[in-house]
Amino acid sequence: MRSYSLIAPAKINLYLEIIGDRSDGYHELVMILQSIDLADQIELRSLSTDNIRVYCNHPQVPADKSNLAYRAAELMAKQFPDAFSNYGGVEITIKKQIPVAAGLAGGSTNAAAVLVGIDLLWQLGLTQPELEELGATLGSDVPFCIAGGTAIATGRGEQLSPLPNLAPIYIVLAKYRSLEVSTPWAYKTYRQQFGSTYIRDSDSLAARASAVHSGEIVKAILHQDVAEIAQKLHNDLERVVLPAYPQVLQLRELFATQPGVLGTMMSGSGPTVFAIAESIQQAEAIKLNVRQAIPDEDLELFVTRTTTDGIHLASS
Repeated sequence: MRSYSLIAPAKINLYLEIIGDRSDGYHELVMILQSIDLADQIELRSLSTDNIRVYCNHPQVPADKSNLAYRAAELMAKQFPDAFSNYGGVEITIKKQIPVAAGLAGGSTNAAAVLVGIDLLWQLGLTQPELEELGATLGSDVPFCIAGGTAIATGRGEQLSPLPNLAPIYIVLAKYRSLEVSTPWAYKTYRQQFGSTYIRDSDSLAARASAVHSGEIVKAILHQDVAEIAQKLHNDLERVVLPAYPQVLQLRELFATQPGVLGTMMSGSGPTVFAIAESIQQAEAIKLNVRQAIPDEDLELFVTRTTTDGIHLASS
């Protein structure tokens, strides 16, 4: 039986701006997305039957069609029926390291790995743009998870413009295991509170989306200026999530007071909060300080760093 093992990195948002509504019910977004070393491992194995099976070591991850990785395999079977009948079904084993429901694209990166893995298993020879196009039908973050690195994302997040690779930046992540923030709730609440500020005409939307290319945080990325990147972090969704979730606000405020923290922000719709540190030593010290300040076993803390990788084969 053929099999592949893939590494599926998480992502954080360095920038998230909501600029308008879309006819498909989503929001027009301008984001800067960044891959991080914290990653799941996805094992794919051919089956002699036409089944799709999903296994995961995390009790909160479903093994049915509600799992995006399952839906990715289903999509490939539907798109490439000849290959599906020729090679058979697939067994997907997810070894979770990325926290669940965290705003770190854990589900999206698993789905991205399944697309890449099945392309290899079935010897389809798809290009990265073709895989990204398939991924966009599953979720807005999936194309970026395939590509990885650093990128500007527009539209609903699926239109990518790669940025130069960053040298490693050290990051501390904090997330309460039992705390989840509904992404649809966050965007809906933002629309209710701030929809009057949305840009309405398509020309102005396009101009605003393209303006980020010359914005201050992109300039900081081009100059590899970590301190400036950390100062220019921005996430519109903090305006609705932080008031509604005091634990997330507490983490953000605690990070902001730590020595060695260059900047801190919530990632995506939360509830994960991250801090950019000056060095790996500072990152470890920040993690220790936060653990001592909040000795709650429900709080998960990780030290990681930025990576240039999207989905890639695990080294044997």
